[in-house]
Amino acid sequence: MLTRLSKIPFILLVIAVILTFFFPSIPSGKPIAGLDPADTAWMLTATALVLIMTPGLAFFYGGMVNRKNVISTMLQSFICMAMISVIWVIFGFSLAFGDSIGGFFGNPATFFMMRNVLDGAPWELAPTIPLALFAMFQLKFAIITPALVTGAFAERIRFTSYTVFVLLFFIFIYAPLAHATWHPQGLLFSLGVLDFAGGTVVHMSAGWAALASAICLKKRHEVSHSPAYITFVLLGTGLLWFGWFGFNAGSAMGANSLAATALATTMTASAAAALAWIFFDGVKGRKPSAMGTCIGAVVGLVAITPAAGFVTLPHSIAIGVISSVISNLLVDWRSRTSLDDTLDVFPCHGVGGMVGMLLTGVFANKGVNPAIPDQGLLFGETKLFLVQLGALVGVSIYAFVGSWILLKVTNLIAPLRVSMEEEQLGLDLSQHDEKM
Repeated sequence: MLTRLSKIPFILLVIAVILTFFFPSIPSGKPIAGLDPADTAWMLTATALVLIMTPGLAFFYGGMVNRKNVISTMLQSFICMAMISVIWVIFGFSLAFGDSIGGFFGNPATFFMMRNVLDGAPWELAPTIPLALFAMFQLKFAIITPALVTGAFAERIRFTSYTVFVLLFFIFIYAPLAHATWHPQGLLFSLGVLDFAGGTVVHMSAGWAALASAICLKKRHEVSHSPAYITFVLLGTGLLWFGWFGFNAGSAMGANSLAATALATTMTASAAAALAWIFFDGVKGRKPSAMGTCIGAVVGLVAITPAAGFVTLPHSIAIGVISSVISNLLVDWRSRTSLDDTLDVFPCHGVGGMVGMLLTGVFANKGVNPAIPDQGLLFGETKLFLVQLGALVGVSIYAFVGSWILLKVTNLIAPLRVSMEEEQLGLDLSQHDEKM
């Protein structure tokens, strides 16, 4: 028997099937004007690259947890690919990129059931690729964001409760931030906030949700353990690094010089952050480790995400180093508190995203991207930095408070935490009746 809670995603799937008969979204068959084959080919590739990041994240997180929780932790990432994809088709794309309602929400009716997407006019900020391709590219960002949160409450959350939280998080946190940041009529976009590929939308929202989750779900009964498979962590890092080129370079929306710049800054920031992490560990008397190298590399990828298409290569190295050292210090600080953010999502993803947003306001350069209205603090202009700082504060409050409320709502529907016995048995067996 399906529990009351686990019926919710199933009901959503049934509704989607029924709606396909009433809203078939049949294209006209007419050619779409203005498309560029090279841009389209690159964005098809970038879309696939971004998708592989979520399985990469599954390995990255799965390798860090206790062996009895590896399958559960990895499945939490994989289920996002299924759930968010269905939600995206029904109303998700429209909620994020539909006609603006107050600069914070898209009209759910604009692209409901992907109406007028297959043969619709290209998105105004991506005029050379099909609208359907733009929709599928943005879907991959929506998939990985709630998956990032899972590292904070790993080893103690009920799977069915998690699926409900994912649904609520997408509707009330991710979609509004995506609309406000990336829609031409979005609130943050209109204020001049720069977020090339997801510093606010992806990493800050996930980071603050992670902090709220760690507080709400409290500590595990068994906190200390050795990572299950460091080889999984290495594999996951490689897949994330590989996919991140699509994440950042794809956000240029075409096969152009800006995409090349974003790819290059992504590479150098991550490399610098990986080195900075293990060198800083060395200063503290620790040996260079595979885990530290991997975490540092991912922190660099996170921090460069909002800045990738706005900064030079030397400045990308600075972003990688600064973010790595700050996150390293915060991970150490967190380990001395009672806060049980299992895989340090907030110190790495949340803080990394915030550092990247602020440093975008320092290093952004019109020579790299002439489309930006203002340059960074380093070039004698203060407006952009203040705008970035304001966005950081506003998004932080919204994401943290909103996630806290959604966690409490989910807990009212059904308990978020597994029982002590289920936790001791391990989530692989207690939640899925499977084991390694």
